[in-house]
Amino acid sequence: MMHADLIDQEDLLGQLRALGFEAPGGATAEQACAQAVCGLNAERATALRRLVEQLLTGSATLLPAVRQAIDQQLLPALAAYKQSHSGR
Repeated sequence: MMHADLIDQEDLLGQLRALGFEAPGGATAEQACAQAVCGLNAERATALRRLVEQLLTGSATLLPAVRQAIDQQLLPALAAYKQSHSGR
């Protein structure tokens, strides 16, 4: 039987931690993403953007809480960062 790859909250937290973002144990996907976007700089924004692209274009299925955290926390914050730092 074939099992689909799933990205759950723990997977997302692990990926954020691997990139150097702090994600406290027991945090929800939304809490971890909200913390990750605090104090974005160019390097952190690029790392987050690449992670989001990888998650959204990959073959793994994102669980609803993970997709919601990306949609409500990461994407708006990355768009705001890009807009506020464009043309510099």
